[in-house]
Amino acid sequence: MAEQKATPRSPIESGCPDGFQYMHPLMIKNYGNWAYHEDPQPGVLLHVAHSGDKLWTIKCGTQRILDVFTLRKLCEIGDTYADGFIHFTIRSNVEYMVTKEEQVQPLIDAIEGAGFIVGGTRNSVAMISHTQGWLHCDIPGTDASGVVKSMMDELIGEFKEWNMPNRVHITTSCCQINCGGQGDIAINVQHTKPPKINHDLVSNVCERPSVVARCPVAAIRPAMVNGKASLEVDEKKCICCGACFPPCPPMQINDAEHTKLAIWVGGNHSNARGKPTFHKLVAAGIPNNPPRWPEATAIVKRILKVYKDDAKDWERINDWIERIGWPRFFELTRLPFTKFHIDNWRGSRKNLNASTHIRF
Repeated sequence: MAEQKATPRSPIESGCPDGFQYMHPLMIKNYGNWAYHEDPQPGVLLHVAHSGDKLWTIKCGTQRILDVFTLRKLCEIGDTYADGFIHFTIRSNVEYMVTKEEQVQPLIDAIEGAGFIVGGTRNSVAMISHTQGWLHCDIPGTDASGVVKSMMDELIGEFKEWNMPNRVHITTSCCQINCGGQGDIAINVQHTKPPKINHDLVSNVCERPSVVARCPVAAIRPAMVNGKASLEVDEKKCICCGACFPPCPPMQINDAEHTKLAIWVGGNHSNARGKPTFHKLVAAGIPNNPPRWPEATAIVKRILKVYKDDAKDWERINDWIERIGWPRFFELTRLPFTKFHIDNWRGSRKNLNASTHIRF
């Protein structure tokens, strides 16, 4: 008899994969049965189970956008010094897990010998998380990964040591509509001018109804320009978000002069010592100046220095600002308070009415 072929399994395209298949065997064995954890040194975690089992985790920082050579090098270190166990975190760190204390220091020596950095635990500046930037995204205003690399070169001491009042999460985003990062400090792109429309290409490239529907403030409408079907923008309504560019590349909004960076502070998802908070704008119109972004980096370093000097132990940035108040924050950081800090957009009434603070 001819062998009957098995019916292929339908792909599962929803939900996350089973995480247990990637766990260290000791983690599976003691799942839900951990007694406590310690921080033996920066970049190293020790978890102890009720059974007495111990697991050391060594955190290694990376630049996130990794080439094949770097990936192979990281895996080679894991195979040689960590029994082949390696884990990538959501902030693009690499975590190696070992079960013997005598494996820890040789592993750290191998990581640092290969040019990587160990750190990012407890009260340090965690590795900056970022969006895709020019590499993958279709609407970036800057290269988020480049901002990360340039800033972490300046903040590497804060990553390697426990010298901050509490943990600091920094995020970068190449636009403000898809990936406006929420963190203790966030560096986001800020378009300051409406898109420039190439009317000769719109009718050939863009599906106009989709572009009109994409605008969140109804600022785009169909138009006839020079006898051709095109689009027009009501600049009084436009919020310069860039949402129209992906479905219609002729509506170019990136501009070397008018695309800027903005810095936001105080975002916090946790509720350990206070309620979760959204971040607030503190600096706008910062030059989008690749490849090192010195102006944005200088402001972030200034904010971190003031926070480090003035905050109490274990205060997150939002807790510190809530204690001292925004006027004092701007005074200490020497950041100017400008018109860009005031929500005067025509749709702000809806924003304010949706809050618990004001009704009119």
